[in-house]
Amino acid sequence: MMDTFFISHGSPTLSIDESMPARHFLQSWGEKVFEEKPKAILIISAHWETCEPTVNVVQGPMDTIYDFNGFPKPMYQIKYPAPGAPELAMRVKELLKEGGFKQVKEDKSRVLDHGAWVPLMLMYPNADILICQLSIQTEENGTYHYNMGKMLAPLRNEGVLIIGSGSATHNLRLLSMDESFVTPWALEFDNWLKDSLLDGRYQDVNEYEKKAPYGKKAHPHPDHFYPLHVAMGAAGEKATTEQIHSSWRDGTLSYASYRFKTNK
Repeated sequence: MMDTFFISHGSPTLSIDESMPARHFLQSWGEKVFEEKPKAILIISAHWETCEPTVNVVQGPMDTIYDFNGFPKPMYQIKYPAPGAPELAMRVKELLKEGGFKQVKEDKSRVLDHGAWVPLMLMYPNADILICQLSIQTEENGTYHYNMGKMLAPLRNEGVLIIGSGSATHNLRLLSMDESFVTPWALEFDNWLKDSLLDGRYQDVNEYEKKAPYGKKAHPHPDHFYPLHVAMGAAGEKATTEQIHSSWRDGTLSYASYRFKTNK
């Protein structure tokens, strides 16, 4: 039975910047974090927002979306031609509809955005694992995405690795050029998130806007947080949580990442 994961991918410079501890953490994935090679990967990226849950149904090697501007030229030359997973997409759709999600759409042209290919190129550089993406709905809330994850739990028994890809904190307007310290509000939210997850207070995390210090400041838009709720829900209510990485960039951008250990 597979565990589920939340990965903070932070800035797309993670794809080239060798100075970033989070990059080295992801590069050590197969040796130090998760040695088992999955049959397929379902990734929920912060960078695919739709009105209804949507899966990408793509056959063959996928192209790469450069959904960022003003970055170094080498970043726009990276390719991650992982194969699509149309059968997994149909299975995800089936599970969500069985779980009460009446509208689940298919997208046959959507390929990998940087919330997917940046971490995956570091974790699985051979690009030889079937990949399916599932969208988020930012007009909904954390509980909605947690329940979405619960519907996907059977995939853990089917060789599918479920990964939420976002950021533990994500307020790009308040980034700092001073790397010598972490801004107090960001640190307080990050510590609250860690304590809540490790203590199993998943309901508090679902209601982070009310429960967390500086919740709205850490996530003025929820796109980078909802992938965590999906991964958390897919692990099950009796899962235990382990923090598998912690580092910072730009004073307010947390790269905290978590493993949700499922009951065997």
